[in-house]
Amino acid sequence: MHEYSLIVALMERVEEEAAARGALAVHRVCVRLGELSGVEPDLLDSAFAIVRTGTICGGAALEIERVAARWECSGCRRPLEAGGRLRCAACGAPAALAAGDEILLGQIELEVP
Repeated sequence: MHEYSLIVALMERVEEEAAARGALAVHRVCVRLGELSGVEPDLLDSAFAIVRTGTICGGAALEIERVAARWECSGCRRPLEAGGRLRCAACGAPAALAAGDEILLGQIELEVP
């Protein structure tokens, strides 16, 4: 379950940011998760519930924003239709993934004094 190791790394980053700002608590952690990231949102949420216990994130909610895969032409940068050929109809260049494989920390809601 690599979701657990991802959450451990995420928690380290959140704790660093909270400490740098003198936060008393973390109320919400927002993550952008691409559909092609290979991460199961339910498993990520379950791992977060386990790892947050006893940390500054003890009462925090994990908000997962799903990001759909989006392809574009690697040559002319035109968007390509989802589910279509992965080659540009206009110039023939192969497709490039423009979005959908990311795992990003988007936002942390902190309580500061």
